[in-house]
Amino acid sequence: MNYRTHIASSLSEIGQTAWNALVARQSNANPFLSYAFLHALHESGSASPETGWQPQFIVLYEGDQLAAALPLYVKGHSYGEYVFDWAWADAYQRNGLEYYPKLLSAIPFTPVTGPRLMAVDAAARAALIEVLQSVQQASDVSSTHLLFPPEEEARQLAEAGYLLRSGVQFHWMNAGYASFEAFLATLEQKKRKNIRAERRKVLEAGITMRRVRGVDALDEDWRFFTRCYRHTYAEHFSKPYLNLEFFRRIGREMPRNLLLVLAERDGEPIAASLVVHDETTLYGRYWGALEHVPCLHFETAYYQPLEFCIEQKIQVFEGGAQGEHKMARGFLPTRTWSAHWLKHPSFADAVERFLERESGGIDEYIDELNDRNPFKPNTFAQT
Repeated sequence: MNYRTHIASSLSEIGQTAWNALVARQSNANPFLSYAFLHALHESGSASPETGWQPQFIVLYEGDQLAAALPLYVKGHSYGEYVFDWAWADAYQRNGLEYYPKLLSAIPFTPVTGPRLMAVDAAARAALIEVLQSVQQASDVSSTHLLFPPEEEARQLAEAGYLLRSGVQFHWMNAGYASFEAFLATLEQKKRKNIRAERRKVLEAGITMRRVRGVDALDEDWRFFTRCYRHTYAEHFSKPYLNLEFFRRIGREMPRNLLLVLAERDGEPIAASLVVHDETTLYGRYWGALEHVPCLHFETAYYQPLEFCIEQKIQVFEGGAQGEHKMARGFLPTRTWSAHWLKHPSFADAVERFLERESGGIDEYIDELNDRNPFKPNTFAQT
């Protein structure tokens, strides 16, 4: 079939109704693909040409209908991606070649698996891959990278000639727990004891917790959260990716997908986390504190959201990038995927050999992690 192809430098060129309708047709869609979230990143200046994220979304139309779309950026750096290719960029530089600009398909600053090749059917998805290949060949870029696609899409990209890379995240699965204590009862005794001790330390420090649904959040809540978020980045000598305007925008446009957890002492907030969720999955995203309290991060960013998942019967809590420490709190290893194409033949061969070695290491790493399963034998979480 013939499709009309367009390269969009702004989501407003596509339109909220058409974009969200296409997202709704994808399996494994999540709130980060929504027009509200992506547009907030762009319009707030968090992910913009000025910060090294130049939108170049590929869209295919069949008549007037949006048939396929790929969120795509021209990148001048590798910050905010969570699939690290710094060594590849360094190798290019040492050989007198330019690694940037490159093409990147991802949700900025968001290591969450979700559709990248969004399409109304298989024919449109295949056409989208062909257009992407034409764009990358015609562009002055070193490479193309599609981060955190579902495995099915990753395999389809491999068939089209892309190199696959796998990684590991840690996800918590809800076995229909009636309470947080019911969840703890499934863990090994030592893990259970440690979690209770961590929660007790927070209580003994005089900290109380308050959950605020996005629909109830006030502007003062978003200002306080942003203050915590920026303070924590500064303590790590880093510059925060997101700003107050971004948090205000998602607070207005997608409040039903947001939960703020506030930690307070004597009625004054001192720390906060922000998680994103839909009916089936909760995503741990952002955290910050104005002062250090032992174990407060675990309470605010893990245990309170876990209680929320149990209360709301949310099935999965995705803990974000990296973090073996999450296993001791009931999170289990889950494989993630990315797909890569490099224009330079010699570097493509070198990266392919590197990924073959790395893949074997990832397999061994996952096996090792599974041997350290924190749950009692014969529990739901081990199936």
